[in-house]
Amino acid sequence: MVEFETIKSEEIKFGNSKFIEVARKKAISEDGENEFISVSSGFFTPEGEKRYRKSFTVPLDESVRKFIAETLLKV
Repeated sequence: MVEFETIKSEEIKFGNSKFIEVARKKAISEDGENEFISVSSGFFTPEGEKRYRKSFTVPLDESVRKFIAETLLKV
């Protein structure tokens, strides 16, 4: 069984009750721990609760993170 721990997260709200969240997380299992970056999108319910729709992960590898950051600014 894997448990996830959010180390740090930031979000930006946009549109009509939508958000994008970027978080540093840790997956903890019997085999050890693995840290990664999670980029998620979702929406807020009328009660103000977060609902996630899509997510993808990025390894903490510096070259991968740098590539993504630079490429996002180019496109």
